[in-house]
Amino acid sequence: MSEIWQWTADNGALLGVLGGVSLLMFVGSLLLLPILVSRIPADYFVETKRHISRLHRLHPVFFALAVVAKNLLGIVLLVSGIAMLVLPGQGILTILVGLMLIDFPGKFAFERRMVSNRRVFRALNWLRARAGRGPLVPPQGTHALNRVDPH
Repeated sequence: MSEIWQWTADNGALLGVLGGVSLLMFVGSLLLLPILVSRIPADYFVETKRHISRLHRLHPVFFALAVVAKNLLGIVLLVSGIAMLVLPGQGILTILVGLMLIDFPGKFAFERRMVSNRRVFRALNWLRARAGRGPLVPPQGTHALNRVDPH
């Protein structure tokens, strides 16, 4: 036990930085996650094929920069969400939003599977309601998500 106290005393600066990063991720997830979830179009998960991104309307240079920025933000949110599984914060939702921002093959089918989970779907709609946005329309074949859970 004394080794732990000694290590803590020797690494106080590291623990302070980790505590600060944890606090920043917690507050950041509370502020950023509702904004990102509220920007998802309500019918985003209805179609079985991916929608064409609004970013395609941009000039090619701005499109490339926007895609890089979107993917970098997604990676930051994904890593933060994974950390929030053991640190304070909304880990699962942050991971989901991070994955929604990152471009990878099979992403849309993966998103639809994740949102088909009743808890995830309800949490997303709760965040949307807090932001004053209407609920998401559930993916096709998952109408049971609209039922009220008796528990």
